[in-house]
Amino acid sequence: MNNNLDRPTDAGFYHDGSRRLQDQFDTRRVADRLHEVQVHSVFVPEDRALIESARMFFLATADAQGRPDCSYKGGLPGFVRIVDERTLAFPDYNGNGMYRSLGNVLLNRSVALLFIDFERPQRLRILGEATLHDTDPLLAEFAGAQLIVRVQATRIFPNCPRYIHEMRLVKHSVYVPTQHHTPPVPVWKQWEEFRGVLPRSEPIPPRSLRTYVRLLKQRSRLFRISLRVVRRARESLDRKLRSPIIMATGFAGVLPMFS
Repeated sequence: MNNNLDRPTDAGFYHDGSRRLQDQFDTRRVADRLHEVQVHSVFVPEDRALIESARMFFLATADAQGRPDCSYKGGLPGFVRIVDERTLAFPDYNGNGMYRSLGNVLLNRSVALLFIDFERPQRLRILGEATLHDTDPLLAEFAGAQLIVRVQATRIFPNCPRYIHEMRLVKHSVYVPTQHHTPPVPVWKQWEEFRGVLPRSEPIPPRSLRTYVRLLKQRSRLFRISLRVVRRARESLDRKLRSPIIMATGFAGVLPMFS
């Protein structure tokens, strides 16, 4: 690690809670040394290599009252860009429409990003301030992007990778849009509960197999109920036809008609 990096000059990296636990477990000295040699505020080549090859990262945000949220952001390698020595950018793709993370950014710009390489265990943490842009020039470079999120880093630092489980990619998500690929409609948007409330800009998708199965089950249930009603009516009629009065008056011969 290059020791001549720009480093945060403030002393607020560790707060009282961190210091209390460092003192309890005698880690204050190593914590201070880690801050001294690893925490920086400009991206270095090692940071760029990890970030721009990433297929995913985790984004932590908080609302105006400090209530936290965390979300997964995924894409193809290169979907996160280092745009200058202190800034990265990534696209916001069509999602579930809740906007919990980006909604938080509108109220509280403080964010944290965690990048993990599961194939060559390593991880990188980035603290900074995020802004949202709906006319960003980068929108033209990311098919399907609705917004560009830019994060100005204030602190960048690696973490010990020893507890990262080594994993391999099976395949990329088919839902990531590209210039030559239009993603399929997510299955949940085809469910009857959501088809009528999707954004007006989205075409109403065909019903999902789940919807048809549900309709079939409903109709099957109605059929079973109707069949039980018919059976009970037949049993009731059968009991009436077998009553002593019917048998005595010679109408027992009609019973085979209802068998």
